[in-house]
Amino acid sequence: MFQKSLILLSLAAACTLAQAQSTPAKKELVARILKIQQPAVENLARELAQQPANELMGSAIEYVQTQVPADKREAIGKGLQQDADKYMNETYPLVRERALKLAPTTVGVLLEEKFTEDELKQAAAMLESPIYAKFQSMGGEMQRALVNKLVPDLKPQVEPKLRALDESIAKRLGVQAALGGGGAAAAPAAAPAPAKPPAKK
Repeated sequence: MFQKSLILLSLAAACTLAQAQSTPAKKELVARILKIQQPAVENLARELAQQPANELMGSAIEYVQTQVPADKREAIGKGLQQDADKYMNETYPLVRERALKLAPTTVGVLLEEKFTEDELKQAAAMLESPIYAKFQSMGGEMQRALVNKLVPDLKPQVEPKLRALDESIAKRLGVQAALGGGGAAAAPAAAPAPAKPPAKK
């Protein structure tokens, strides 16, 4: 009985401590931070909505390139893109709305639990800083600068390995290698665009 009372007291103390950690001031700071981070939440929602569509489109494009007559590929490719655009126009708003609604009860709760009020003040000040905003806005430019240098530098090393992998897979499957003898494999590349018919020889 005595041990049970100690457990109950410990639980009550923990609840009191948790309640004490969540103050109106902290809630206001968390709301500020979440508002600043709204674009990041929206980007995450877009990525989550796009990922399954990109996978389906990749498979569809591969099928079009290998199984559809050349004179029909462009029209089918455009139709596929229209279907993908329709999916995103209908799905992204749903995912975005739900993500923004859940952010306070997920990310917000974590921020309140893991950060002190003073730390939240510092985080909010940092996120609201014009310098931080400028740094964030350069993210895409910095990534492109790195990728534009990285891909050409690695291509001579990665290309033979990619070709060897392609040939090994083809051998196991008993089919012709996709890259072929003179195929030029690229290092990391962008997602494929809808297929267009090859130039007539």
